Order: sequence, then C-alpha cells, then structure tokens
Amino acid sequence: MNIEEQINEYIASLPSPKRAEMEALHQMILAHAAAMKLWYLDGKNAEGKVVSNPNIGYGTLLMHTAKDGQREFYRVGISGNTTGISVYIMGKEDKQYLANTFGKDLGKASITGYCIKFKALKDINLAVLEEVVRFGLGGRDWVDLVN
Repeated sequence: MNIEEQINEYIASLPSPKRAEMEALHQMILAHAAAMKLWYLDGKNAEGKVVSNPNIGYGTLLMHTAKDGQREFYRVGISGNTTGISVYIMGKEDKQYLANTFGKDLGKASITGYCIKFKALKDINLAVLEEVVRFGLGGRDWVDLVN
C-alpha cells in the first residue's frame, strides 16, 4: 500500500466528525504542500509496539538527534487523538515562537513548543491555522531544512 492509500485508510478509520475534520485539514495542507514529500507514520516502533497516534506529515527537514546524529522528518504533521486533533510544526528552535506569534489569534487551542492541540476545527480560527501551516512548510529560519 502506498503512502496516499495509507493516509486515506487512516482518515477513513477515524470516527465521525473527526474523520471529516481531518480530511478537511489534510486537503488544506495539501493545497500548500502539493510538491512536498508526503509522510505516514503508523505510530508503531521497530518492534511493532504502538508508541504514538498515527501521523500524516508534509515536507522534509533534518532533525538532530542524540541517538542517530540526524534524521529526516516532516515539517508539518497532523494527527487525530482521543480529545481532538494535533497539528505539529517541527524544526523551530524557539519553543515559545508558535504561542507568542499565533496563540492569541488562534482560538481555543493549547500550544506547546511544536504542537497545537484543539478539540474541533470550529474552536479555532482557520485562517490563522492556515497561516501557521504555511509558516511551517516554508519557514526559512529553521534548523537544517532540506528541500
């Protein structure tokens, strides 16, 4: 099964209304990331043990890790979780940047160094979320971006 099929299967497996919201979010991001690498991580480690929720990723960057030195990973990711949806903006060294730059205008969401978590799309300002995604996909003040 190719990545697009895995993504479609993952989204189809989600309960309604999260399924429709994840599909809408996926399509919005694809509109800005059409030429970028698409990722699907099933949430399992090398031994097949579930260690996270499945993730859909877009774009590519190199992340520095203590174990491997560096590895390729996505720039922007999304995941359905038990309480809603998470949007990941990876590679930013300033862990306060997302909250300080987008937090007050985003709506009802919790923001950590790289994760924006919300219950439903109706709870957030979609125009601001789209701005965050565009920033995540094209930011140039990031660490070790790979095109």
